[in-house]
Amino acid sequence: MANYYVTQREGTDGWNVVRENSDRASANVNTQAEAGQLAKEYARNSGGGEVRIQGRDGRFRDSDTVGRGNDPFPPRDKKH
Repeated sequence: MANYYVTQREGTDGWNVVRENSDRASANVNTQAEAGQLAKEYARNSGGGEVRIQGRDGRFRDSDTVGRGNDPFPPRDKKH
C-alpha cells in the first residue's frame, strides 16, 4: 500500500503527484484533475492507499481511499 499527495508545483501552475516519504515527484502534470487521476491509478497499482489533494492555498481539500483494483467488497464512498 502506498499513499500519494497531489501538490502544486512551486512557481508554476503545474501539479505534482508525490508518493509519501519520497523526495521526488512521481509525475508532473498541468492540471489538478489529471494529477488526481494519476495518483489514484498509482495507489491502485501499488495495492491501495490514500490519495490527498492539496488546494492552491496549501491546505488539503480532499482525500480518497483507493482500494485494490479487484476488491469484491469495496467500502462505500460517503463523500462523493
